[in-house]
Amino acid sequence: MRSMFVRTISAVSGAALILCASASAFAAQAASKTDVTGKWVFSVQTGAGSGTPTFTFKQDGEKLTGHYSGQLGEAELTGTVKGDAITFTFNGDAAGNAVEVTYSGTVESKDSMKGKVKLGDLGEGTFTGKRQ
Repeated sequence: MRSMFVRTISAVSGAALILCASASAFAAQAASKTDVTGKWVFSVQTGAGSGTPTFTFKQDGEKLTGHYSGQLGEAELTGTVKGDAITFTFNGDAAGNAVEVTYSGTVESKDSMKGKVKLGDLGEGTFTGKRQ
């Protein structure tokens, strides 16, 4: 009887260990699942009009770097990706005036994101982005 009890406890303990290891591996995989590295085309809508800028992102963990090309010129960008939340900023040129542009949104899938854009004190708008 004692031998059967020890085998049962051993089997249950082993199964619990496997489940815990699987849960940890799944959590690590889910945390690193969002990767926006690559070229993206955005559709931006603001009170002042619309545009279709392109972004080239490079993601390293939660750190985001890249390049903006659009109506506000060319600029390097920096930001973060935490889970499915993305935020990045660059300095653009609006008719000769420097403007800090901040995008914040949600990565909806490996090929799409959406959110809000703030054009310094000039206004705000929305964006959708698609990976090319």
